[in-house]
Amino acid sequence: MTAPRPHLDATRRALVTVRDASVTFVKDVGQGMLEVSHNMLALVGLLVVVGTVFIAGRPDLRDAAEAKAHGWLQARLEARADPAQVLASRLADPVAVGRATAADPQALDASQQAVAQWIARRYRVALEPVSRLVQESWAVGSKAGIEPTLILAIMAIESSFNPFAQSPVGAQGLMQVMTRVHDDKYEPFGGTHAAFDPVTNLRVGVQVFRDCKRRFGGVEGGLRCYVGAAHLPGDGGYTSRVLAEHGFLQQVAQGKSVPTTVTFVPPPVVPVVVAPKGADGA
Repeated sequence: MTAPRPHLDATRRALVTVRDASVTFVKDVGQGMLEVSHNMLALVGLLVVVGTVFIAGRPDLRDAAEAKAHGWLQARLEARADPAQVLASRLADPVAVGRATAADPQALDASQQAVAQWIARRYRVALEPVSRLVQESWAVGSKAGIEPTLILAIMAIESSFNPFAQSPVGAQGLMQVMTRVHDDKYEPFGGTHAAFDPVTNLRVGVQVFRDCKRRFGGVEGGLRCYVGAAHLPGDGGYTSRVLAEHGFLQQVAQGKSVPTTVTFVPPPVVPVVVAPKGADGA
């Protein structure tokens, strides 16, 4: 018969006591965490309700929250997307076509189409934007009493249909309008930066030329004024070149065949012979 071992019984009792204490501790901690989590969820819910009510009364905050949420969702989508598609999405601008100066060539009548195609080939520019300028020249020319082919001829000689052209003295755009001189004419178009909008520059240029034409009595005087040579002995052949281009465009508009390589040949300069004093017998 084995003798009792008092020390083993004491050890077992101690282990049982530790186990029971541990179980009680774990239960208490779990219960406490459960109560804390319930309280936290209740607090979060209360905050969400209060925040929703507050934001509902503040449209600006609501819009900001929606924008932030949309941005977050967009960022998450982009993180999973192909980088090329992400870049294309960020650069996309569906309304960009509304800013383009272009027109369908098929929307022009036969004479306008012929002029647009001839200009596009002669000056090596795209047909669609030229078609828009031809349309505008016909529309503005009828209102201002100026032949549309003359408007286009001025553009051709002034800038070769470069809407961003600028001269050393500050003339800008398609019709090389002196922006700082005619800044008042750009006010109805939003300011002088509109000088680089092709249609606006055309309209302002027509106004300037029309004023010159009235002041100096006709097309030739108006052209000399337009180029700034109204009070000079000569205009460097400007008027002759514009009128020659105008003549080419008129022929094209009439359905005649004009080579795109045609050039203006200035008339020969006839020297002025001054008779010696007394040669007339006076």
